[in-house]
Amino acid sequence: MAKTILHMLTPLAHMSPFDVNMAADAGFDVVATYTNVTLAEVSPLTQDAMFSRSPRDALRTGIFIAGKDAFLALDMLDAAAKSLLKPFEISLFADPAGSFTTAAAMLAVVEKTFREKFGRGLAGAEIAIYGATGVVGTAAGVIGALEGAKVVFVGHDGTARVTHHAAELKRRFGVDVEVADGSTAQGRRAILGGVEIALCAAKAGVRVLEAADVAAAPKLRIAADVNAVPPLGVEGVELFANGAPLGPHGALGIGALAIGNVKYRTESGLFKQMTDSAKPLKLDFRQAFALARTLA
Repeated sequence: MAKTILHMLTPLAHMSPFDVNMAADAGFDVVATYTNVTLAEVSPLTQDAMFSRSPRDALRTGIFIAGKDAFLALDMLDAAAKSLLKPFEISLFADPAGSFTTAAAMLAVVEKTFREKFGRGLAGAEIAIYGATGVVGTAAGVIGALEGAKVVFVGHDGTARVTHHAAELKRRFGVDVEVADGSTAQGRRAILGGVEIALCAAKAGVRVLEAADVAAAPKLRIAADVNAVPPLGVEGVELFANGAPLGPHGALGIGALAIGNVKYRTESGLFKQMTDSAKPLKLDFRQAFALARTLA
């Protein structure tokens, strides 16, 4: 039987060792990395990977899109998909900076806790996302909006960047995302007071919400944080917290490693889908969320 081969493309100077390890552990026989890849180069690389094997072995070939830009990764994924030709089609997977699988895991764990503890799903839930223009925040916002949540992107430096980001999500996915100014402590506290779920996806080592902010938010039900570097994003939410009590009003905290456990299995599971599928796959945060739901 032909070997399983994964071609890993990134626009950055280095491919993430995390993703290389994940792919190898998931069962790919050969992992090849390509760095400083431009959008224009995706199509010829895809066709080289596709046409170099017989149609019988096409499904044992995959392309992985990395990087740190969610929109560029999606554009590269689409470029690869448009380059495929039957019967040589191969599987494609985008997960820039592990963000799509991280966002999927965060939403899946939040949804599970929200449903079990408060009898609610994501549909109709009021969600504030801090770090919204980052790769995790972007994917989390789209997933939440597609599930029917009322999503607010919080701008730490005003509303200009998040407004532009929200418009791009509307153009690409047809979802509506509100924006709010979180550049001041007073603004952040006012936003938190109006939502049920807070998703913190800011840069590592950045404290987003203080304990006093949570204490001043009686409506808040869940605060989830993907930051594993001290100081953590939400004061009082420990790394392994998975629905732990938070603040005086009955809110619950979900920590980075509780999310990370599901993220790890989600990324690994999607790689395994690529090696095991009887048809070519195109995987992004939507398929990641579908899988993460079964793992949370």
